[in-house]
Amino acid sequence: MGLNIDEQKAVDRFKKDVVDPSMKSLVILDFWAEWCGPCKALTPVLEKVAAEYADKGVVLRKLNVDEEQFIASQFQVKSIPTVYAMFQGQPVADLTQARTESQLKQTLDQILAQLPIEGGAPQQDGGQQQDVSQFVTMGEEVLASGDAERAAGIFQQVTQMAPDNPAAHAGLVRALVAAGRVQEAELALAAVPETLTDDPLIGQARTALSLAGTQVDDGELQALRQAAAERPADNDAQLVFAEAAFAAGERDEAADALLGVIERDPEWNEGAARAKLLQFFEATGLEDPWAVATRRRLSRLLFG
Repeated sequence: MGLNIDEQKAVDRFKKDVVDPSMKSLVILDFWAEWCGPCKALTPVLEKVAAEYADKGVVLRKLNVDEEQFIASQFQVKSIPTVYAMFQGQPVADLTQARTESQLKQTLDQILAQLPIEGGAPQQDGGQQQDVSQFVTMGEEVLASGDAERAAGIFQQVTQMAPDNPAAHAGLVRALVAAGRVQEAELALAAVPETLTDDPLIGQARTALSLAGTQVDDGELQALRQAAAERPADNDAQLVFAEAAFAAGERDEAADALLGVIERDPEWNEGAARAKLLQFFEATGLEDPWAVATRRRLSRLLFG
């Protein structure tokens, strides 16, 4: 085909992420970039509508033009956001001008009426779980990027679509905690179906909520930070500051304080610093980028 290795890899990714799903579903393909303000304004609209239309066979795929320049050039993308509807590997409509929820829904309704999309009512089986998994993944990615409010909105919609999905409920609780909406997080946790309460993901969310109880205001956090800096060998001061820093979203500072304690005295207070760090990992999720990086730091400290 005359493609170099990087271009072939880009084509393979596009086939897997967009073309293959489009063989049976209608794919909303959003070309965007981190620096694009209008893209960020449009994203919540696309996510909301895609979630509502998931049972009709609609899926959302986002393509960062900075990371996938070759694919963007093949579509002759001149400005962003550019949004296409894809079916069976081909663009069937330009959705770029549908900037409001009502406009997008109207356009999708017209397209779906003309195409043999495999949709239908949600089913209580693995098919529905597969439908909503894309939105759970999306919510986790948005939460990891630091936009807790938008992540909470995504998870909220998924819990309505699939009330028996533990990942969605857990994600909602963690996103609300990260957004500082602790009371709402408590209500969300209480609303988890009884059949899911023993799920490990719900346990992770419960841990995140319990850690939120250590939240302090900015003045108190600064006082604890200063105390930890002035008394670097005071393990109790380091632990208290780490808890407050983590609750305030200052994860790196929290990790630095605890890793310092572990380096000086790994068995202090029956391994309290390490136990607290492991609790942080549980709250964020073991696959969270911060948790992965900090676990590496812990391993190097413990095992050289």
